[in-house]
Amino acid sequence: MNPDDLLQNIQQYGAAHANPAIVEKYARYFKEGYDAYGLNHEQVKEKVDDILSLADISQDLILETSLLMVASPKYELTAMAIQLLLNFQKSWTINTFNVVEKWFSVGITNWAQTDYICGEMMNLFFKRRLIGIESIAHWRTSTNKFQRRAAVVSLIKPMKLSTDFSPFFEFIAPMMHDPAREVHQGLGWFLRETWKKQPQPAEIFLLKYKETAPRLIFQYATEKMTAEGKEKFRKSKQVNG
Repeated sequence: MNPDDLLQNIQQYGAAHANPAIVEKYARYFKEGYDAYGLNHEQVKEKVDDILSLADISQDLILETSLLMVASPKYELTAMAIQLLLNFQKSWTINTFNVVEKWFSVGITNWAQTDYICGEMMNLFFKRRLIGIESIAHWRTSTNKFQRRAAVVSLIKPMKLSTDFSPFFEFIAPMMHDPAREVHQGLGWFLRETWKKQPQPAEIFLLKYKETAPRLIFQYATEKMTAEGKEKFRKSKQVNG
């Protein structure tokens, strides 16, 4: 089987099980649009298991096909690509990471795809020492705002295993004035999680930006604080002379 045949096989399954009601249900969560077949979780897993049972399936074939799957506008195809590759995680190499990185240039177009990659795959790349934080430094300035979001969201799980947050704060500092809302949300999420682990360094970092960084970052970052705690990060009122 070649990548084109495998892609067609998957697309035929999606079309045969399309459910417009499910698409309508989830569309409201995606401001940028939601193009999907409407498969449920069980159907996605069923198709993934079906593909893995084929005799000539290999990691190389999945990697090559994944670029076609992610390039498809159909939401479920990216989810399937992630799940398929996770089944080969014991044999991942730096090439696996390089292919996943390419996904952002060919078809990652929403926050859910981004966070799925970050939550399920990126931590494993770090854990297996296939990459380090420097490997995604250039993501911070990507033209794809979702890759920029991934630059920070990818660090949440590694951060929780660390005792020194300084490298993480240094890494995200250049992103604190990013123009995209989705990146603001990712930064706020990351900083909220750091605050849960180590409140003092997180607050010191946040205070540096309270007058200049987007307020949405602070909305997310201070979500678990008391009302009194949140007050420290309120932007000062400008007094006109």
